[in-house]
Amino acid sequence: VQLVESGGGLVQAGESLTLACSASGSLVRATILGWYRQAPGKQRELVASVTNTDITNYADFVKGRFLVSRLFAKNMLYLRMNSLKPEDTGTYYCNAQFMVEPIGDYWGQGTQVTVSS
Repeated sequence: VQLVESGGGLVQAGESLTLACSASGSLVRATILGWYRQAPGKQRELVASVTNTDITNYADFVKGRFLVSRLFAKNMLYLRMNSLKPEDTGTYYCNAQFMVEPIGDYWGQGTQVTVSS
């Protein structure tokens, strides 16, 4: 499964962005779909995820501001980001974990989000 992120860019604090992740194959059988981010000099961290049983999980620093969603019909995963802060700046990665075929942990190449103050 190949994942390609899009939708990043430069925005001002308080503005919104929607990231999209397009998959080369079906995401229906993925156990967990998620968004991670990595700021310069920092480790990659979980932003939001959704399981195949529709359980969502959000990092404390985005709760109430970000929303993860998926559209299986188009093999898409989205991250709606509202009330962006400068500390949200980083490279955002799409992730898909499969415990059935095609078994594996798949990553996109990332999309840059920069929030200016």
